[in-house]
Amino acid sequence: MAAMTPMQALDLWRRTTVESVRRDGPDLSARQMALLLSVYLTPPPHTVRGLSADFKVSKPAITRAIDRLEKLDLIRRKADESDRRSILLQRTVAGSVFLSDFAELVSAAVGEIAAQ
Repeated sequence: MAAMTPMQALDLWRRTTVESVRRDGPDLSARQMALLLSVYLTPPPHTVRGLSADFKVSKPAITRAIDRLEKLDLIRRKADESDRRSILLQRTVAGSVFLSDFAELVSAAVGEIAAQ
């Protein structure tokens, strides 16, 4: 597929989001999804402090997103053995499955747009 136009990119986002909402799964905010993707797609370690700096949002905002993702078992917190004041974020099996399914939605939406 050739490079997408800005409107096709927005349509990809729309199609993926709509299909995600239709499914029986967690309805994540943009911040929660960005945080989840960062934990799964960028090299660890992942800390509240580091994610706050990367996202340029407050640590309490990151903590609220982590709370929700942890409640859904999409990530887990673990004490950093080298610095007990720091908490590391880790992947979970449920989070891996969620993102694998989400990747399938994105892929299907790309196929639909390419077919047009």
